[in-house]
Amino acid sequence: MGRPRRRGRDINGILLLDKPPGFSSNDVLQKIKRLFGANRAGHTGALDPLATGMLPICLGEATKFSQFLLNADKHYHVIARLGQRTDTSDAAGKLLDEKEIKFTQAQLDNALESLRGESLQIPSMYSALKYQGRPLYDYARQGIEVERETRAISIFDLQFIRWQGHDLELQIHCSKGTYIRTLIDDLGELLGCGAHVSQLRRLQVATYPPERMLTLTQLNTIVESTPSSPYPMLDQLLLPMDSAVVNFPEVNLLPMVAAYLKQGQPVQVSSAPAEGMVRITEGEGHHFIGIGIIDDDGRVAPKRLVNVLT
Repeated sequence: MGRPRRRGRDINGILLLDKPPGFSSNDVLQKIKRLFGANRAGHTGALDPLATGMLPICLGEATKFSQFLLNADKHYHVIARLGQRTDTSDAAGKLLDEKEIKFTQAQLDNALESLRGESLQIPSMYSALKYQGRPLYDYARQGIEVERETRAISIFDLQFIRWQGHDLELQIHCSKGTYIRTLIDDLGELLGCGAHVSQLRRLQVATYPPERMLTLTQLNTIVESTPSSPYPMLDQLLLPMDSAVVNFPEVNLLPMVAAYLKQGQPVQVSSAPAEGMVRITEGEGHHFIGIGIIDDDGRVAPKRLVNVLT
């Protein structure tokens, strides 16, 4: 019996979606997969339904490199509601406590300073982290508390923008694994009044330019205006799949050397760095063929190769 045929196109690349509010990351992922007719798709770090902004979506072979975007730094714009604490630490949750706002600007400055730099954070019970195969929010909705391990995070930059009444506006540059809801909840506790996220927008992932983001409305307009075949126009909007690993040093191989690598064999390259991960290209056109790692013998060993006919 032969293999079942895959449904969809073999389209490879990365779309920078400007996620709208009110949808889960998986909701919009499925919409993008259908719009592009792609056989495979994956997002690179979930945004809550309340949140908007940059959600890189990997199509086809680009899904092999989504992990490197999950691990990338991220930038957020957040508006916190002061004086109210909720069970989900955002506006979608149930109000747990309400307190008067009594802190001063100096106390706020000190609280923000204490959150900058490296720290340990306990993920929210309403996060999508898995425990025994199920997301934590499933347990939380049943009133079950699960013990969570602390995570090391870094707040590289925490900019104060505005404080007016109950609204506090901030801009945050943080490391992977940082939960903004938890950060705002911690800030509310430091200020003695409680706080939750009322608005959240992801401004940037890694070094991707915010101006390359596209909305679902823009994509749907393209599809509706070209009913015969929207794919050529849609495909032009994709970033190359190696943009997810552009920070790795490049190792360019001659085609005859690349042939050995594609068969799973480490190869000796004089121009390779001494250690670490590398982005591997082939030939004069620098065609991307995957990523590799420098082994103990100084050779380039394949780690994740793309399967694309050229």
